[in-house]
Amino acid sequence: MTIGGPGAVSKGVNAASTSLDAPQLVGARPAFAEIAASQLDAVYRYLVYLTGDRAAAEDLTAETFEKAFRSWRRFDPRRGAPRTWLCTIARGVAVDWFRAETRRRRREDAYAREQPTEQFGDGLPGPVEAALRSLAPGEREVIALRVLLDLDGPSAARVLGISNTACSTRLSRALKRLEEMTNDVDG
Repeated sequence: MTIGGPGAVSKGVNAASTSLDAPQLVGARPAFAEIAASQLDAVYRYLVYLTGDRAAAEDLTAETFEKAFRSWRRFDPRRGAPRTWLCTIARGVAVDWFRAETRRRRREDAYAREQPTEQFGDGLPGPVEAALRSLAPGEREVIALRVLLDLDGPSAARVLGISNTACSTRLSRALKRLEEMTNDVDG
């Protein structure tokens, strides 16, 4: 006995097709693969500037996208851009990494801080690279978000978990310190 009789299923329907191979509808939410491909470099650069360590940034980028993939169904494009959402995840991953590194250094009774990799400021003049290295991690982070990734103030503030005013103040102070350090070298 057939359920529904002949013609119960429309012609041309492939029961094996899934939503993964269905074409995107206009105005539909983008696929995770599209977002990952378009934002991978930006998230990696953010983490390089945040950590000052390319190898750690590679690991943290992978962890960021793994966490983003697992929570993709909770992403709401109305609440923020994909880059902002990914940078927020990346920041959390980096904070966890910094905490783990601190515990590891304490356990091993190692130096208070490891030397950053030589590749940290690739393409930057020596004095600028040295000045960036001497900034506090929070100052490097706000510069990376606002200058390197070109996030607007509210988006950068959301990633940092601070108010717009605090974000602007932190950026202003960081840029002033950077300018003072590079002027000291020139003058």
